[in-house]
Amino acid sequence: MSSSTSSISHTTRDERHDLEKQDSSSFPRKSQLDGERHASTHEHHSPLESALNDDQVYQTDPGANKTTRWHRFLLNAGLEGNGIQPVPVDQRTSTQYSNLFTVFFTCLLCLLPVPTGMLATLEFGLSLRDSSLVILFFGMLTCIPPAFMGIGGMETGMRQLVQARYSFGRYLVTVPLLLNAATITGFSLISSIVGGQTIAALDPETVSVNIGIVITCLVSFAVSLLGFKALHFWERWTWIPNLIALTIAVGCGAKYLHLQSEPPAPAAPSQILSYGGLIAGYFITFGGVTSDYSIYHKPKGVSKLKIFLYIYLGLLLPSIPLLILGASLGGAVPSIPSWSSAYHTTGIGGVMYTILTSSLGLGFGSFVLVLLALSVIGNISISMYSIALNLQMLLPPFARIHRSVFIIVTMAIMIPLAITAASTGWETSLMNFLAVIGYWAGCFDAVLILELVVFRRMDYSTFDHAIWDDMGKKLPPGVAALGASLVSLALLVPGMNEPWYTGPIAAVTGDIGFEMAFVVTAIAYLPFRWLEIRFRGGL
Repeated sequence: MSSSTSSISHTTRDERHDLEKQDSSSFPRKSQLDGERHASTHEHHSPLESALNDDQVYQTDPGANKTTRWHRFLLNAGLEGNGIQPVPVDQRTSTQYSNLFTVFFTCLLCLLPVPTGMLATLEFGLSLRDSSLVILFFGMLTCIPPAFMGIGGMETGMRQLVQARYSFGRYLVTVPLLLNAATITGFSLISSIVGGQTIAALDPETVSVNIGIVITCLVSFAVSLLGFKALHFWERWTWIPNLIALTIAVGCGAKYLHLQSEPPAPAAPSQILSYGGLIAGYFITFGGVTSDYSIYHKPKGVSKLKIFLYIYLGLLLPSIPLLILGASLGGAVPSIPSWSSAYHTTGIGGVMYTILTSSLGLGFGSFVLVLLALSVIGNISISMYSIALNLQMLLPPFARIHRSVFIIVTMAIMIPLAITAASTGWETSLMNFLAVIGYWAGCFDAVLILELVVFRRMDYSTFDHAIWDDMGKKLPPGVAALGASLVSLALLVPGMNEPWYTGPIAAVTGDIGFEMAFVVTAIAYLPFRWLEIRFRGGL
């Protein structure tokens, strides 16, 4: 009896010792013992868990003896325990690949693309025809990099910025981390302002834009808090009311869209390239997040082309018609006094309110407007989710803090920023923001694509899980990646065309900063990375 007890005690100590040796960089995570116990005894699920658990998704937990009752309840309710730790291949079990379409389709089937499209006619002076062609061509082209990069999440089990460590290194990856977090935050601000303006349009004297912003952010917070499964579940179905509301709005306003402003002069190449660069900034920045939503999908039994098409079409299909709708609204706003007045009062939300209530009456028109306001929740939710993951990667101690804490921090920062931005001329800020973020995203996407295609020969197994968080010399130093990005500045800066700076090349051609960032970085990365590998050895 004593010997048996001693053996059990010794085994328990060994198991605990093994658990302590496991990487604790994502908190909470599930121990092997707890996973076996859960599989054999946990037969009953909460209603929310049953709704979300149509696929088994890897959950992590630091061990049952260390989790509190409330945390265990949240895990059972569908809370994602894993943070930035790579997911082993045997725990990538989701086979609902269509989720990779709906997560981006729903995210962008909202009012967010509309103000971006309005810039074409209101700010750049393009005709509706020229705007539509630029949107279609640049959209089809710049959706390719993020869709291709999204395959890596399923194949490696790694978040997008964790994959970036295998080219930018453990420390220099901080640069794209900060830029990516700033980019996602910027899109979140735009979405929350658009949602806030739409809610405020219901009764501007009673409900301010600030209150509308707070409402949209709080609802988005609840969805993003639960994590991967909750996000996919939300995005899988909420495109339906979004599509219905947008269709009704288009149907009500279509009879006025032919009232475009006085046709401008034929578009100059500089106008086309400048607005095209803005559209590139809208799409290509998704390259920093697409893998975040595929890391639990089973890599076997599905073609990479299928995954690529799901993500590509999820980004493209909702955006193109809504960007063109925005361009048509932007061209009609100056010609219709009621629209112009509403736009200057509460932005796109005011225009939608005028369109809906004038055709459907105050009651039903207001109801549809509420649906339009809530359509941005899907966009803000996935943004908060990815920002939290980026913050977890920023400093080693942050990886031990649960993702939900960073979502709370993100919301606490984002709400006052959105309120401040809404009180200023944020449309001009939107134009500047989209153009500038396209520059760094071009560098980032070029590095990751060249690293995978040229140096790793499309072999995802070279992303070794054993070194993903290595503080030593197993990961690349990142000098080649950052150096190539910096070299691109030599042509990027002269090719910029911003309200605060116009480079000598851009003065002739228009804004070609994005093109220079992508092409020059790619060209420079090839010899830089080859030298890095030669002198350092290994990948």
